[in-house]
Amino acid sequence: MSVDDSVRRLKSEADEPGWEVDPDDDWGIAVVATVGRQLKLRREAVGMRAAEFGEAVGYGEDMVYKIEAGKRIPRPEYLDRADEVLSAGGLLSAMQEDVKKVSYPKKVRDLAAMEAKAVEIGVYECNTLPGLLQTPDHARALIEAAQPPYSPDDVERMVAARLARQSVFEREPSPSINFVLEEAALRREVGGTMAWKQQLERLRKVGRVRHVTLQVMPTKSDAHPGLDGRIELLKFGDGAAVGRADGVFSGRPVSELKQLRILDLWFSTIRAQALPPRESLAFIEQLLGET
Repeated sequence: MSVDDSVRRLKSEADEPGWEVDPDDDWGIAVVATVGRQLKLRREAVGMRAAEFGEAVGYGEDMVYKIEAGKRIPRPEYLDRADEVLSAGGLLSAMQEDVKKVSYPKKVRDLAAMEAKAVEIGVYECNTLPGLLQTPDHARALIEAAQPPYSPDDVERMVAARLARQSVFEREPSPSINFVLEEAALRREVGGTMAWKQQLERLRKVGRVRHVTLQVMPTKSDAHPGLDGRIELLKFGDGAAVGRADGVFSGRPVSELKQLRILDLWFSTIRAQALPPRESLAFIEQLLGET
């Protein structure tokens, strides 16, 4: 194979792992099917064969057929190139926003949708930092630590999905957001010293936001209800709520009043036992001084 042939080798499924559609994601399946149908209709309208179109956009014929059949999630650059090749006037490129959401795991999208509607968010993390507070490097290091390891492509998708949830901080009207973090998690230098310092700076910045309360649970504290793992509570403007905790109800989301009262009691107890917000920020400042 010549150098030119190697450079021009069309991308195949082996080159693009991790972009399958979740079979349990009905909305995602519908979006990808609609996008694929539009791509096929426009390709056929200009009289291009799949192989010819694939050559023009840099993908193999098999990938073109799978994307058009709704079996694969097209990348943003695929849609941009298709828009250009098919002279779609920006209509195909405009589909990127919905396609981008489909690339995020369904459970992450569902959580982000609930966070976008909540008027009050409470999060306690036992062993790590909440995804809403993580920097890109911190999130990437945590995800890359999984065993068996995720593919590089899956890692980037998961990092992007986690960071996308952080738009909740820019919402108007602002929700009340309350975090309780364990001291041990703050001292763990995830991603190395520089990434750890950037993460602490992120916490300091977020902790000063008017509608955010950040508290630290000292390692030298007594036992509390959150030692089994994470606790999350989301409350909505209509009085409804949903929550989950690793140590109760099999870790499943719950919305019944009796169950929510237990989680609310747990979270309130943890907040009362943690350092007050001002002392917590001072503690983070102290850690930054140690870097």
